Amino acid sequence: MPKKKSAKTNAVRLVEQKKIPYKEYTYEWSEDHLGAETVAQELQRNQDQLFKTLVAVGNKSGPIVAVIPGNRELDLKKIAKASSNKKVEMLHLRELEETTGYIRGGCSPVGMKKLFPTFIDRSAETKETIIVSAGRRGLQMELAPQNLAKLVNGSFVDLTQTEE
Repeated sequence: MPKKKSAKTNAVRLVEQKKIPYKEYTYEWSEDHLGAETVAQELQRNQDQLFKTLVAVGNKSGPIVAVIPGNRELDLKKIAKASSNKKVEMLHLRELEETTGYIRGGCSPVGMKKLFPTFIDRSAETKETIIVSAGRRGLQMELAPQNLAKLVNGSFVDLTQTEE
């Protein structure tokens, strides 16, 4: 049987609908290697251009989306402050798909079931483009951080833990 072209994800559809320029990348993925370092190697791109999408839950706001460099850790106090929450904790993995429509390793900040408050690490602002998940494992998209922010109504804030 001929291999049919893979269906577009919500993320890709939305980016195209808004006529935002982007590049799409596909790569081989495995359950053991979902980290930014592995993805950067697969895509032959600089690791600091790769951003991961994390979903947390605030005591006042509910789900919040954080887009941070793939090689950094989210600072829960910083995102709590940015989102006007007293306390923030990571969304349980088992609730990820139900909440966002995406699975671990394929969670895009674009095209979630709802538009949640979205915060993009300030370091993205200085880059011409960043690479984020395009909504499926093995699929990434590269776009200007300002376009991403417009698309998800996101704010640029300091989100990551200070490097020791």
